[in-house]
Amino acid sequence: MKSANNIIASVDLIDGSVVRLQQGDYGRQTRYRVDALEQLSRYIEDGSRRLHIVDLDGARDPEKRQTAFIAHLVKELSVPVQTGGGVRTEADVRGLLDAGVARVVLGSVAVSDPQTVSRWFQSFGADRLVLALDCKIDEKAVPRVVTQAWQKASSFTVAEMIEGYLSVGLKHVLCTDVAKDGLLKGSNVKLYQWLCQCYPGLRVQASGGIGSLDDIRALSATAVDGIIIGRALLEEKFTVKEAIECWLNASSPV
Repeated sequence: MKSANNIIASVDLIDGSVVRLQQGDYGRQTRYRVDALEQLSRYIEDGSRRLHIVDLDGARDPEKRQTAFIAHLVKELSVPVQTGGGVRTEADVRGLLDAGVARVVLGSVAVSDPQTVSRWFQSFGADRLVLALDCKIDEKAVPRVVTQAWQKASSFTVAEMIEGYLSVGLKHVLCTDVAKDGLLKGSNVKLYQWLCQCYPGLRVQASGGIGSLDDIRALSATAVDGIIIGRALLEEKFTVKEAIECWLNASSPV
């Protein structure tokens, strides 16, 4: 069922500053002159009931993870927050959960060390973890997983990764077509249609490419559980309130 919960406002952080990368390239980053806490609080005031925070420092160098700053943000915010970036160890997961994060997003480590991550699902519970799958669509239209800030192609398809974690109770999947991310030209609707149809028991989050209300409306043809929106909100293409209204008034999934 559609609700305001389906719209997930997002910020990416480098050294505590709000930024956006174009297609994951640290050399093509935009810094926004906003305070992270003030921006996230504004999203809540505008109706956001879920937030997403990406630690880009941690994604590039786990030794520089911004855990303390994220803990500060979570403490001050009144809605559930999911976060990822640089999570490599069980201690990393536990530290974020202890800091009040609702769910921890697992990316590269879920690809490189599935046995360890499967144990985390059993230890922490599947509802506290999000499997993040960044992908590129190959010449046969198959979504293949990429890791390490999109710099390394893995040997796995998105389907193989999902099926490998179903046995440990996988519930939440965040999937990004990296060719769409940061460009504000729409998301890969077909990708999310396929995911929701093949895995109806999963709660799929769409990420990357949302630049207009029409892009949100296009996703009404899917059964996604969440739509992560970052740059479009920062650049005031529309507001959280407008995004929620658009989603609720769009045609029902088919």
